[in-house]
Amino acid sequence: MPQPEHKLVSFPGAKSAQARRPRDLRIDALRGLALVMIFVDHVPGNPYEYLTIRNFAHSDAAEAFFIMSGLAAALAYSGKLSAEARAEHGLLNGVLPMWKRAWTLYRAHILMTVWAIGIFAAAAGIYNVPELLEQINLRQVFNNTGEAVFGIAALTHQLGYVNILPAYSVLLFFAPAMLLLGLWKPKALLWTALGVWMVAGLWRLNLPNFPNPGGWFFNPIAWELLFAIGMLTGLAMRRGERFVPVSRPLFWASVGYCVMVVAWKFIPEFGAVINHQMARLYQAGIPFHLTTHDKTFVALPRLLNILALAYIVSCLPSVTRACASKGAAPLRLLGQQGLLVFCTGTIVALAFQGLMAGNPEAVWMGWCLPPLGVAIMLVVAWIAQARKPAAREAKQAAAGGIVAKTAQRRVG
Repeated sequence: MPQPEHKLVSFPGAKSAQARRPRDLRIDALRGLALVMIFVDHVPGNPYEYLTIRNFAHSDAAEAFFIMSGLAAALAYSGKLSAEARAEHGLLNGVLPMWKRAWTLYRAHILMTVWAIGIFAAAAGIYNVPELLEQINLRQVFNNTGEAVFGIAALTHQLGYVNILPAYSVLLFFAPAMLLLGLWKPKALLWTALGVWMVAGLWRLNLPNFPNPGGWFFNPIAWELLFAIGMLTGLAMRRGERFVPVSRPLFWASVGYCVMVVAWKFIPEFGAVINHQMARLYQAGIPFHLTTHDKTFVALPRLLNILALAYIVSCLPSVTRACASKGAAPLRLLGQQGLLVFCTGTIVALAFQGLMAGNPEAVWMGWCLPPLGVAIMLVVAWIAQARKPAAREAKQAAAGGIVAKTAQRRVG
């Protein structure tokens, strides 16, 4: 394992595969930060959205969300898919938890979709803003209800701001195969994921929309690359290693690329030159997902940007200290309750969209509602976290009762 260079830090190691690894607080804190940024971006028109990552990078919090989701999946589920675990408990013991989680994500997505329809329908009626029924892909729901309802159930009709979980659930369904490949040969998973991403862009492969034309906004055939990179990072962490070794040249190359992207976005003349050269490459026959900023197919500039940012964050000791600090405790709390916080934030953001659409003159809403929404997310996460010990004790008590009854029967 390559040793970290001076002033750079590697992921925490483990003495053995069986040893219990300390929780990496960066994962919780950074996932919490990503959830906050996703929430802020889901309330258009507020001043805080100018502070989120998408204003300074080609990528946004969604890419970070998928990388960390893959990382979390590897940490949570790969142990049950090891050769020893499969030999002792069977393959399904490792596969079923991921499929159950995918089913949970599907149900959460349907619940959020129902809430989105209800919130926008209510806001349209209360504030007499019928155009709300044409937004976030709602037109088909009200004008072509039968086909739209089928599409919602089949995940082929997804509403705006409520379209991340379908891709995540699809990837979790295939996660067992990806983890098995990664456990066998990590490079095989990496090259397979790269190949699928490349083919998806070349042939414009995507899952279908219905009843609308086109494909999914978060195309899982392309976004699987970010998920796989997260998985490979998590698998390396379980081994006490780094997926990508610490390297000063790579670190500064990543910093240089991120600085260039900022200049690309904020210096019009510089951005125009690069965009013109990318357009020329496209006209020369270079595939579009290598020469554009397309989000659906995770175009190369976006991909390189999020990977560079992730590498920088993984190397800096200051990030590790910041994520472990008391000040980052709220972010860690949000990250530990990721799905619940995401669903809560999405529903609250949609409600705030309705309020702001019905009260366009209320400028104060843009300043006050996002902090209120983050506070609501924190309260929900705190309640869920507080319930965990009680639920664990109840489960242990129930298990103890079963054991006692079994022992009594045997004695009798």
